[in-house]
Amino acid sequence: MNGRTIQARPSARSSRVVGTTHANRRSICAPFSFGRKKTVVKAVPLPDLPYDYGALEPYISGEIMELHHNMHHGTYVKNFNGLLEKQADLEKKGDYAGLISIQQAIKFNGGGHVNHSIFWPNMCAKKDYEPPSGDLAAAIDKEFGSLDGLIAKMSGMAAGVQGSGWGWLAYDPAKEKIFVTTTSNQDPLVTQGNYVPLLGVDVWEHAYYLQYKNKRPDYLANFFEVVNWKDVAERYGQATA
Repeated sequence: MNGRTIQARPSARSSRVVGTTHANRRSICAPFSFGRKKTVVKAVPLPDLPYDYGALEPYISGEIMELHHNMHHGTYVKNFNGLLEKQADLEKKGDYAGLISIQQAIKFNGGGHVNHSIFWPNMCAKKDYEPPSGDLAAAIDKEFGSLDGLIAKMSGMAAGVQGSGWGWLAYDPAKEKIFVTTTSNQDPLVTQGNYVPLLGVDVWEHAYYLQYKNKRPDYLANFFEVVNWKDVAERYGQATA
């Protein structure tokens, strides 16, 4: 609508003005509707990055970060909010078949939001990089022999993801140990079991193609140059508390 307000022509039934509004780009408003009132659902916001778009250069370009955050994560959030509203409306109507029909889309878009919300703080500017220490470092040494061992294992698994997906360092509360795994598409780690995500790396092409083309292993090598191990350690501490 280009920001313009459009007036309806007066008629015998109504002379009201019908307008359009622009939602804040970080939340999605309920759709305009006639007739039955829509169920109101609190919008999920697009989180801010904890650094500037160019902060991860030269390892990940500012152009990629801006497109990835605004366009890709932003789209997942927009779609997720629309689906949550639709789900609430279907629940209100008792349309269980309709509820079932949108669950895959909720997993995809909701998973995209959940995964990226872990991914952004999992990284930091190179000047702020510090290797793992304390309990996290001890757990890494125990399971992988060294930080290099973890990086090699996780990079190898993430590079081998067919199509699109994620590589993860995770904690298994039942076994009280960390491990690495992958998920497909935007599936969140919870789809594999009661595991706690500690570190995630996005291996969808939109995360690296503008800079690395089809060289996913090169992207993964540089990703580990900007991992925020402090954030990973905080997640590990919360998981093991």
